[in-house]
Amino acid sequence: MPAHPSRRDLLRLLGAATAAAGVPALSSCAGAPATQSADPGTFTVYWNAGHDYQAYRKVIAEFEQAHKVTVNLQKYQWPDLRTRLLADFASGTVPDLVEEPGGWVQEFAVSGNARSLQDFVDRDGQAMGFPSDWQPVTVERNSYQGKVYGVQLHLTCNTLLYNKAMLRDAGVEVPTTWEEFLEAAKKLTKDGVYGVALNQDYSYMWPWMMQAGVTPYDAGTGKAMTPLEDAIEALQFQADLIHKHKVAPVPVTGTDYSGPQKLFSAGRAAMILTGPWDLDPIRKTSPDIDLGVAPPLKHKVQATQAAGVSLFVPAKASRPELSWDFIKRVTALEVEQAATQETGMLMPRKSWAELPEVQTDPVIKVFADALPQAKDSSQEVRLTGRFGKWEEQLKVMYQQVIIQNRPAAEVLTEFAKTAEGYLK
Repeated sequence: MPAHPSRRDLLRLLGAATAAAGVPALSSCAGAPATQSADPGTFTVYWNAGHDYQAYRKVIAEFEQAHKVTVNLQKYQWPDLRTRLLADFASGTVPDLVEEPGGWVQEFAVSGNARSLQDFVDRDGQAMGFPSDWQPVTVERNSYQGKVYGVQLHLTCNTLLYNKAMLRDAGVEVPTTWEEFLEAAKKLTKDGVYGVALNQDYSYMWPWMMQAGVTPYDAGTGKAMTPLEDAIEALQFQADLIHKHKVAPVPVTGTDYSGPQKLFSAGRAAMILTGPWDLDPIRKTSPDIDLGVAPPLKHKVQATQAAGVSLFVPAKASRPELSWDFIKRVTALEVEQAATQETGMLMPRKSWAELPEVQTDPVIKVFADALPQAKDSSQEVRLTGRFGKWEEQLKVMYQQVIIQNRPAAEVLTEFAKTAEGYLK
C-alpha cells in the first residue's frame, strides 16, 4: 500500500519532467553514491520513483532559487531505498531529507536515526496549519514520545476499483461485502478475463484484516494478529480467490506493485483493490475504460488501511533548517491541490478534503470519504523498534499463502508465535 505502502509506479521520464518544470536535470540514478548532507551546494533528497510529480518539480525549482542549491533528487523503489538508507545510517553519510512509505518514521525515531521536528513545529506549526489541519492518524503515526518526527505528504487508502462496463454486461451489482465480492468475481471470470487481480505485496492484505476486525499487535497482551481465527479467515479468503475459486491469477513475485493495474488496464481483470496511485496509470494507458470506484468492502466492519508517505530528516543531517523549509513548501495546500489535479493522489490536510475539485470528483471523493475509515496497521509494532523484522517476515508469510498456496492457519499461526517472541 501501501504506500502503500506508494508506493507506486506513476513514473515520469526525467527529461520530460525537467523540461516541463523548467529546472536543471537532477540525479535520478538509484545506484549513485549518496551525497554528504554537508555539501553546501547540494541538497540531497531520497524520493520514491513513482512520486516525481510536476507539482513537486515546481517546488524544487523554487527551493533551489531561494537557497542557491542544487537538489539531488535520488529516486528509488521502496526496498532499494530502505537498503540504501540503512547503509547510510551505518556510515554516517546521510541525505538531507527522506520520503518514506509509512512506518519508518517511528521506527527510526526509536532507533535514534530520525531527528525530532518538534522545535520547528513549535515555531512554525500554527502558521502552516500543523498539526491542526492534518488528519489525526497522520500525526499519531509520525510522533514518538510526544514529539513529532515526520510530516505526512500523502494520505491514501485502499478500496475497490472496477470496470463499469464489465459489471454491467455481466449483470453484476457493485459488491459491498466479502460475500457479494466473491459472487461478483465468479460471474465476471470468463473469456480470458479474471474477476479480480490481487497484489503480490503483503501490504495489500491489511484492508481485509481491518475488515475482519483484526488487531495486528496488542502491546498490552503481547499477542499478534488477534483474534487469530479472524486473521486466518481473512488471509485464507484471499488465497481462495486465486487457488480455490480461480477468479484471480497467481500474483507474480517481485517488487513491482503495478501488476493488478496492468491487468485491469489491459481488460484482463474486472476489479482490483488498490489506491489512488493507480488512477493516473489507468487513465493514461486505458482512457476508454469506464472506471468505477466503490467504498471499502465490509465484513465484520467496513474499514480500510491508512497508507501514504511521510517526510523525515535523518538525525545526522547537517542542515535541518533547510530540510524543514523543503517540508513546509512541499506540504502546502496549493501544492497538494496541484499534485491531486495532476495525478489523483490523496492528501492529509483536512482543508484538502474540502476543496471543490475533491468534493465534485466522483472518483477522488470516494477515496476522500473513506479516509476516516482508514486505520493504521502497524503503529504498535513500530513502537517496539522491531518493525523491520516484522515487515520482512510478513512478506514471506503472505507470499507463502497467496502465491505458494500453503494453508493460512498453519503459516499465520507460526508467524504470530514467532512475532510475539521478538516484539515483547
